Amino acid sequence: MKLVFAKLAGGEDTYEAVLEKSGIDAEPAAEDVAYANEIISGIEAHAEEIDALIDDIAIGWKIERMPRVDLSILRIAIYEMQYRDDIPCSVSINEAVELAKEFGGEKSSSYINGMLGTLAKRIEDAPV
Repeated sequence: MKLVFAKLAGGEDTYEAVLEKSGIDAEPAAEDVAYANEIISGIEAHAEEIDALIDDIAIGWKIERMPRVDLSILRIAIYEMQYRDDIPCSVSINEAVELAKEFGGEKSSSYINGMLGTLAKRIEDAPV
């Protein structure tokens, strides 16, 4: 999430740089770095679609006014829910809510849960 946030803020941080800035000394596992890079690439490749979904499900909120931490969390979860068949929607939602509790504002986890729940229902109801 911190890497997505850094990219959103216009930074060029690497996975290792984000860990260092976060005070984490442990060497990242190669698969963790690969996954993070895949998420970043996927979000960048589908940015317009992801942001359009956020605009659609964010009742009363404009994407430009959302806290950047919350927007980063939403982009990750929506990317996973829309473009990763190997991650159940419930897992993406749970992880997003936990990140929002840790890094977001007082009400972040509630509205992120609601928005992603709406999207999950749409995905569930979509014709196959």
